Amino acid sequence: MEDTTQEHLENAEHAEHAAHDGNPFLITVSVTIAVLAVLAATIGSFESLETAEAINDKSEAAYLQNRASDQWAFYQAKSIKKNAYEIAAAGGGPNKDDFLAKAKHNDDDAKAIQTQAVEIEGHVDAKLRDSEVRAHRHHVLTLAVTLLHVAIAVATLSIITRGRRWPWLCSLALGALGLVAAAFAYV
Repeated sequence: MEDTTQEHLENAEHAEHAAHDGNPFLITVSVTIAVLAVLAATIGSFESLETAEAINDKSEAAYLQNRASDQWAFYQAKSIKKNAYEIAAAGGGPNKDDFLAKAKHNDDDAKAIQTQAVEIEGHVDAKLRDSEVRAHRHHVLTLAVTLLHVAIAVATLSIITRGRRWPWLCSLALGALGLVAAAFAYV
């Protein structure tokens, strides 16, 4: 993160030197560099946020998957208890009705637990989808920031070459591509 900050300061320094030359075109290039640097920093922040949210969504999905697994284990335990009570009831005897009631109770509990487990698994799937969307945005925003950084470097060539216009025009095109790429990250 510190390298990015230093890079922006270096670009601003180039722009400041160009402004002192008094050439109006170089002042325009300097302002272009400053605008591109602000855009790159802003889109870079969005890129960082998307990365953090993608990681957070994956972590939440893992946590929810653990909860779903716990629910399925609890469901299996209730199912085993239900079967044990049914076997005991099949043996007859004075506790047959009590065993059948306990089997029914465990069956009802198992059904409720199963519903919860399926619901939690739905949340897991949603979090994984969200994470994939955010990871895709991150990749597109990385491309956008890269295009803006290259645009800054190319614009600097106009200053170095004392006013050639083609590097500045190329930097405008690259900057526009970077902005379009950033917009597509959210489409």
